[in-house]
Amino acid sequence: MGSVRDSAVTLLVDRVGPVLAFLVCITVVAEVADHARVFEVAGHWAARLARGRTMVLWAVVVGLSCLCTTVLSLDTTAVLLTPVVITTARQAGVPPLPFAFTTVWLANTASLLLPVSNLSNLLALHEFQRWGGLSAYLHVAWAPAIVAMAATAIVVLLLHGRQLTGRYDVPTVPAPPDPVLFRIAASVCVLLGPAFVSGVIPAIPAAVGAGVLVVALAIRNRSAVRTIAVPWLMVVVVTVLFAIVDFLRSHGLDTLMAHIAGTGDSFADLLRVAATGGIGANLVNNLPAYLAAEGAANGSAHRLMALLVGVNAGPIVTVWGSLATMLWFGRCKRAHLTIPLRRFTIESFLVAVVTVVAATAALAQV
Repeated sequence: MGSVRDSAVTLLVDRVGPVLAFLVCITVVAEVADHARVFEVAGHWAARLARGRTMVLWAVVVGLSCLCTTVLSLDTTAVLLTPVVITTARQAGVPPLPFAFTTVWLANTASLLLPVSNLSNLLALHEFQRWGGLSAYLHVAWAPAIVAMAATAIVVLLLHGRQLTGRYDVPTVPAPPDPVLFRIAASVCVLLGPAFVSGVIPAIPAAVGAGVLVVALAIRNRSAVRTIAVPWLMVVVVTVLFAIVDFLRSHGLDTLMAHIAGTGDSFADLLRVAATGGIGANLVNNLPAYLAAEGAANGSAHRLMALLVGVNAGPIVTVWGSLATMLWFGRCKRAHLTIPLRRFTIESFLVAVVTVVAATAALAQV
C-alpha cells in the first residue's frame, strides 16, 4: 500500500505538477484574452482579410485554428475560438458547420508542433529528456505536425469544398471595450509563442503571462477577475486518471501494451504505435491512452512521437476521445448549432485515418 502511495506522490510531483500548472495558467491566459475580446476581434479581422471570399475566410480560419492550437493549446481553440468562428460564419451568411468541423479537427490534429499544444505532449516531454529534451522533440515533431495540419485541411476541402465557395458581405470589426486591456492581452498571446520554444519549462512563461493578465484585469476591471473560470474539476479528474493508469502500469498493463504496440522504427512499426494510441484514445480518452502506451513506445524518439500522432490526431472519432472535442460539442450546443452525430463520426473517422497515416509517413522520413 505504501509503495502505491509513494508512486502516486512521485507521479504527481514529477510529472503531473508542471502539466497541471500549465493547464491552469494557460486557461487563465485564454479567459482574460477572451474577456478582452482578442479572439472576437481576430475573427472579425479574419472575415475582413478574406475580402468577402468564403474560401479565403475558411483558409484564414484554418490558419487561426492552427496558430491558436499550437501556442495556446487545443482546449483554447475548442472553447474560445469555436464560438467566434461560428458567429463569424453566421454574420457572413455562410454555412457554419464546415467552419465548426474545421475548428475541432484542427484543435486535435494541429496539436503536435509544440509541447504546449497538448497535455499529452507535455507528458511526453519528460521522456524526451533522454534524447535532448525540447530540441529532440522539435526535431521529430515538425514534419508530422505540418503534414497533419495540411492533411486535415485537404480532407475538409474534399468533404465540404462546395459549401466553401461564393462570396459574403464583409462585416465591420468591433472596437474592443477596453483598448488597453486588449493590447496587453494580445501582446501576451503573441509573446508566449517564442517563450514556449525557448527551452524554459512551459509552465513558467504561462504563469508569468497569467500573472500579468490577472494584474492588468484587476487594475482595469477588478470585478471581472471573479469571472475567470479556473478548471479545478479538470485538474482533479486528470490527476485521478494519471494515478489510476500509473497503478495499472505497474500491475501488468505495460506488458500488455508492449505486445500490442510491437517494436521497431520502420513506417509499419510507427503506424502500429500510432494506431494503438489512436484506437485507445477513442475508446477511453487520449490522456490515459497516452500514459497506458508510453512504456511500450518510449524506446526511441520516433516511436514516442508516433504515439503522440495517434493520441493527438486520432481521437476525433468519438466525442469523449479528447477533452477538446467534448468542450467543442458544448460550445456548439450553446451556440445553437446542431451537430449531426452520424455525419460527424463518419467524417471524423476519415480525417483521423488520413491524418494519422500521412503524419506517421512524414515522421518515418525524419
